[in-house]
Amino acid sequence: MDDNQEQSFSLSRAYDPSQVEDKWYQYWLEQGYFKPKINPAKKPFVIIMPPPNVTGELHLGHALPATLEDIMIRWHRMKGDPTLWLPGIDHAGIAAQVVVERDLAKRGQTRQQLGREKFLEHMWDWMRKYGRIIAEQHKKLGTSCDWSREMFTLDPAPSAAVRTTFVRLYRKGLIYRGRRIINWCPRCLTALSDLEVEHQETSGNLYYVKYPLADGSGHIIVATTRPETILGDTAVAVNPDDERYTSVMGKKIVLPVVERTIPIVSDSAVDISFGTGAVKITPFHDPADFEVAQRHGLPGIMIMNDNGTMNENAGPFAGQDRNQCRRAIMDYLTQKGLVEKIEPHKHAVGHCQRCGTVIEPFASHQWFVKTQPLAKPALEAVQSGRIKIWPEHFVKIYVNWMENIRDWCISRQLWWGHRIPVWYCDDCQGLTVTIKDPTSCSKCHSTRINQDPDVLDTWFSSALWPHSTMGWPRKTRDLKYFYPTSVMETGYDILFFWVARMVMMGLENTGVEPFKHIYLHGLIRDERGEKMSKVKGNVLNPLELIKQYGADALRFAVSTGTAPGNDIKLSASRLEAGRNFANKLWNATRYILTSLEGVSMDLSVRSADLPDEDIWILARLDALIRETARLMESFEFGEAEKEIYEFLWNDLCDWYIEISKIRLRQGDKSPLPVLASAMDASLRLLHPFMPFVTEELWGKLNEKTEFHSSPSIMLAPYPEAGAFARNGATERMEVLKEVVRSIRNARANFRIDPAAWLEARIYYSEPVSYLRTKEHIIQTLAKTRPLTFHDNKSYNRQDGLTLVLKDLDIVIPLKGVIDLEAEQERTRKEIARYKEDINRIQAKLSNDSFLQKAPEEVVEKEKRRLEDALPLLKKLEEQLSIIERSK
Repeated sequence: MDDNQEQSFSLSRAYDPSQVEDKWYQYWLEQGYFKPKINPAKKPFVIIMPPPNVTGELHLGHALPATLEDIMIRWHRMKGDPTLWLPGIDHAGIAAQVVVERDLAKRGQTRQQLGREKFLEHMWDWMRKYGRIIAEQHKKLGTSCDWSREMFTLDPAPSAAVRTTFVRLYRKGLIYRGRRIINWCPRCLTALSDLEVEHQETSGNLYYVKYPLADGSGHIIVATTRPETILGDTAVAVNPDDERYTSVMGKKIVLPVVERTIPIVSDSAVDISFGTGAVKITPFHDPADFEVAQRHGLPGIMIMNDNGTMNENAGPFAGQDRNQCRRAIMDYLTQKGLVEKIEPHKHAVGHCQRCGTVIEPFASHQWFVKTQPLAKPALEAVQSGRIKIWPEHFVKIYVNWMENIRDWCISRQLWWGHRIPVWYCDDCQGLTVTIKDPTSCSKCHSTRINQDPDVLDTWFSSALWPHSTMGWPRKTRDLKYFYPTSVMETGYDILFFWVARMVMMGLENTGVEPFKHIYLHGLIRDERGEKMSKVKGNVLNPLELIKQYGADALRFAVSTGTAPGNDIKLSASRLEAGRNFANKLWNATRYILTSLEGVSMDLSVRSADLPDEDIWILARLDALIRETARLMESFEFGEAEKEIYEFLWNDLCDWYIEISKIRLRQGDKSPLPVLASAMDASLRLLHPFMPFVTEELWGKLNEKTEFHSSPSIMLAPYPEAGAFARNGATERMEVLKEVVRSIRNARANFRIDPAAWLEARIYYSEPVSYLRTKEHIIQTLAKTRPLTFHDNKSYNRQDGLTLVLKDLDIVIPLKGVIDLEAEQERTRKEIARYKEDINRIQAKLSNDSFLQKAPEEVVEKEKRRLEDALPLLKKLEEQLSIIERSK
């Protein structure tokens, strides 16, 4: 092809994503293609973007949901559905505040020094900076959101929804203020949701402490992992079925250190097998103990300050850090002879997800939501099938959580977030709970009122996201048309903490389910298998990967072959595979465009009298379209993309295009309509997955073929399958492919120069006699010359390498092609090496000592090595036999 030809269809020799991606995204924005048109006659397809946290730039973990959601959106847009993808950003409460406080600390400042007002100004500056960055990163990924509808959780509309919901639930008695056990971070100085607590396996101790009986008749031994909380005990509990303690049930003991008399109570919740079967009850510092205390009417005692130091109730240990107190109290108990023993003990300890501090269970006055009345309809919505969860096995997890739901602590001791809409009166101590800021107490009308200093849990505002973004509680046009939404796509790790709450609050506020489908993706993890987090600092910047590989390659890497709910570890090889695929597609389309240059002919495909290879590729395309539709409807997007990839790389590029080249070189232009049609449909199939390269290639192809009137591939129709008569052509093509593949494999196995021509003799029975008509194709693709056909199977097996297929045999003479003596020697050495390795592995696996002492993963690795080695040894032995016969 000369330079003039290249210029005529403007497709460069090599694919450079940087020359394509920004150009097309800007074009899509300018044309308004991402904005849906409300059409009452059509049902819309709607996704509300799970809002990323405004804690900094996006990381690689955001690339997967952005890609999956864009796949669905682009697919439905091409299907002709009014399609809305509404983007947004989450203020992220504690997470954002921690990150910004760290940023301030680098300058030697604290939020307390700044004060609430100045600190919030700093937070808004942070939000404006990173909100823009997050939007630009999404655009780099190709996300086709309607940016005109972008929302922030602290915007006026969502904020109005938050206040309205709080007030409504409060007036219904579903929000209350009470003292209960919550997760408390002594460093962040706030309550935490369960999601914000990470339980880590920790090596500690189990301390066995003697509690003297008050009547002087002896003592009872209690095992605990936290001896510092002994100071807050108000009882010892035993199981009523534990015969060891029948004689002491109902008695009293004298609590060590503080000499307080407390009762022994019986409670069936006590685990007889833990420690001695007798447990200390510290109601204000343990959630299980709090429940026991409620059942038995026991008091609670707070022994710690909110920063983790011991308070005045800790007696002589007041003022000490909790860890310092643990050591001091154990020294005291040891001196008094009250320590029975200390045993090493591993147990899960909760840590603050944001700062890593060990959390403290605290009894604290907080605001709570009564969740059981809200959970009942949300549970029924899933069990009835009105909401469907993908993958289905998460339904059981959802049901279990909803059936055992506990009241939700929604207050946080932070400055960044939705301020709780409650005002306390200094005069009558009454509460004013209202949507709009009041000027006086609703009870006594005093103006001496103060707003609750706390903010709401981030998940409270997020729970309203599907309808608050549509304008609720106002009856907007968007709410009427686009709500309920179609799919909520998010990570499986927040099924309970966000998705379930959206269902509860959506039903409570609107009366209908907020979405029809819940698609739960897996997590992209780092090399150690840990979830990526900006707070942890183990993130990868998707912009760097896009710069290196291209956005389409990144999208391919995070989505191809993935399944709902399954985690993936992103590797360089996956990214390289995506880049290679884009290049393969580019070169294939470029070849087709080159072939079409200067050709004036009707490019519509007519099925009459097509050769087998044309019928085969069109039939394969038809089957692909059917399978893709099935997989997409089943939310198996990773598998759909894999099927498209396999078709394009193998069937279209490696087989049909290579065959078409043979015909085109002979002056036969008949493959051109099939080439153009197959590539056009393939690009449209692939567009939702790899939007940039497909837009560029499809545009050039459509300029030449004029198959579609659409100005963009994203507005072109998604392919639909039709009825296609195969007439046995696909079966015949599979035989031809197997012949070529077998000869190519023989070359690889015997290290035959790929450029060398091989003699091949095909011995066949009548069913495959048509192969004679494909002689030139076989010769070219398998590089065989001479190629002869024999309509019987009478040959001498000493003639050379024999390949036995279903209805035919192929004989390849090896004399003069390879150095038989040298190959024989090399193969014998390979066999000896494999036998040595196999014997060594088998000896290991038959050694009981190895099996018992070696880690499980080491044993499994040896088993896999054996499984891999045995068939390779067999293959080498067969090759040696062939070489020896050929000498």
